[in-house]
Amino acid sequence: MRKLLVLVLALALAGCSLVTLDFTPRIRPLEEQTVEGGGRAKILLTDISGFLSDESPSPGLVIGTPPPRVPMLVRLREELKKAADDPDVRALVVRINSPGGTVTASDIIWRELDGWKRATRRPVVAVMLDVAASGGYYAALAADTIVAHPTSVTGSIGVVMVTLNAEGLMQKLGLATATIRSGERKDMGSPFRALTVEEMRIFQSVIDSLHGQFVARLVESRKLAPDTARTLADGRIYTAQQALELRLVDRIGYMPDAIETAKRAVGVDEARVIVYHRPREYRATYYARSQAPGGGLDGQLGQLAAALGGGPRFLYLWWP
Repeated sequence: MRKLLVLVLALALAGCSLVTLDFTPRIRPLEEQTVEGGGRAKILLTDISGFLSDESPSPGLVIGTPPPRVPMLVRLREELKKAADDPDVRALVVRINSPGGTVTASDIIWRELDGWKRATRRPVVAVMLDVAASGGYYAALAADTIVAHPTSVTGSIGVVMVTLNAEGLMQKLGLATATIRSGERKDMGSPFRALTVEEMRIFQSVIDSLHGQFVARLVESRKLAPDTARTLADGRIYTAQQALELRLVDRIGYMPDAIETAKRAVGVDEARVIVYHRPREYRATYYARSQAPGGGLDGQLGQLAAALGGGPRFLYLWWP
């Protein structure tokens, strides 16, 4: 009987030109879950956590098939579109716990939040947890109101570019590279040679331009004088109390305070705090993240290493 089954299977496979077995976990659509409150009005809670990048987070150490992971920018846009299509979602609360990331990812997040606010005419409240620095603070500038946790660290307004110079190490190892280039500056920023003075000037001009964009967002959002904004944007960090005194945030409080701020903004006494999640994701309270971080600190460093691996990158990042 066993031989017969093997023969039938072999004949079945012989008649097929191609057999494909796909065991890749499928990414399910977002589902709504109420984590607190009641009533018809809804307040959507989303979060921006970790290193800001358009790349998928590293899964870290996983036994078996790793679950599918959705890049932050993809997940955020999906959530905002779903919320925009639901008239009962009256406000958005964005929880931020990030030291920043790439300039482009930070700017895209700002644009998505600002675009949603303008298109729906619904208020956005940002609430800072441990850290909302550099690109994390840049994203918060899209909100109508910024609430800082009493122990939050924010600021670090500025741009940093990090590149590796391995020229000395290669010389010690007796190694050398040969670069054929179309122009004198084509390999500027290469890790295999030091930057020239002129190349440093060129990179500085790019950094100054990106820094100017950050300062312009600060001036527009926080209604600060340009000179004041430039003084604050020298890269230093601020405590929540310092940020409040400097008008970088609107108030100091906790998550319930941010929820109450959103309720007042839409004129309701009662509302359901909801989250969007995928099947089997735990989102029972408003402290649960929308996606588990990739491997903790190792995952964060891995994402940073990946961002720098392709050469010099411009970052809105607090990286002491």
